[in-house]
Amino acid sequence: MKYNKYIKDSILVSEIGLGAWQLGHNSGWQSMTEKEAVELVEKSLEYGINFFDTAPNYGHGTGEERLGKALKGIDRNKIVINTKFGHTDSGTTNFNSDYIRESLEGSLKRLQVNYVDSLIIHNPPTAYLDGNKNAHYEILERLIEEGKIKAYGASLDTYKDMKLLMNTTNAKVIEAFFNILHQDAAQAFAMALENEVGIIAKIPLDSGWLSGKYTAESTFNDIRSRWSRQDIQTRAHLVNRVNEIIQAKESLAQKAISFCLAYDAVSTVIPGNVNIAQLKSNVESINNPISDELFQKLEDFYLNEVKLLNLPW
Repeated sequence: MKYNKYIKDSILVSEIGLGAWQLGHNSGWQSMTEKEAVELVEKSLEYGINFFDTAPNYGHGTGEERLGKALKGIDRNKIVINTKFGHTDSGTTNFNSDYIRESLEGSLKRLQVNYVDSLIIHNPPTAYLDGNKNAHYEILERLIEEGKIKAYGASLDTYKDMKLLMNTTNAKVIEAFFNILHQDAAQAFAMALENEVGIIAKIPLDSGWLSGKYTAESTFNDIRSRWSRQDIQTRAHLVNRVNEIIQAKESLAQKAISFCLAYDAVSTVIPGNVNIAQLKSNVESINNPISDELFQKLEDFYLNEVKLLNLPW
């Protein structure tokens, strides 16, 4: 495993982190048993993963509970935990500033820890990102003073939102929607480096498309059912183009993760893992870096072929 800088007063974090949405019961994608969830976390630790990303709404709180059970007994100073605020364990949303503390205390209890390394606002409406117009950031600063968190930030999808957050707050963490097919966030990476903001790259496999397992004929009955037939056909075409550009026998998923890791601003990447085989493959991405030439081709591909399509999430 390789490790990168994350935030001030934090240990270096593993380039591959564990996105823990799948640990929860009935998480909305694929559900796993508590035994399977604990085994996945234990295997992550064996592979050198020390960064864990979770949220109250993952499995209606069971994601945090299971992560807490799996990490119990591990030296707290050797792991980094990021959780979120805004999407509640009851399945509703509550972005009100006066709910931050209650939400965090619930997470700490479920995780069985006294603090989290970072607390981020979970994909909030843009209106909540302006530090000059919201009380959230004063509360978050107090939580740092109290030792409940080390840093705060937000989970965001666009460059504009990232820029607004960094310009108006002291946020030091951004979980950015970023992959080969969605590179908008990269416009904010230089600013993140300048402001020492750690970047967590989320959805690096574009909800499974960059794993290579879907085609133009694929159908979905989960959250991905929001895509129209045209959306699916467009994505399938773009994935075929990515394969043509890569021209390699190596795993498409590993190349997609390595693309994210090629950016100095990215501290860690959190691909989904529904089983240990996927976890192992994702971890092996660090041994399968992309060349400078391929990196440039994939950036050009986005600018010239993908950007104007305005793909739905």
